[in-house]
Amino acid sequence: PHGTQGDELIAMVDRGMTPMQALQAATVTSAELVEREHDLGRLAPGYLADVIAVPGDPSEDIKVTKDVQFVMKDGRIYKGA
Repeated sequence: PHGTQGDELIAMVDRGMTPMQALQAATVTSAELVEREHDLGRLAPGYLADVIAVPGDPSEDIKVTKDVQFVMKDGRIYKGA
């Protein structure tokens, strides 16, 4: 369901992944699984991306993914997402 991604990432880390491995599973690996690694899963020129802003570094503390400050989708910012 929408809004549970932070919980899913935390669960991955609780079960042994590093925060970076969990982030990669949610982005790069997911794009590969749906055969869209050519245009999804990375922040890079030519790739499609929706971006979230969180108050901290999720590669150090995955729990910050529960506190989304805003979402950027198609270049538009949505606050309080």
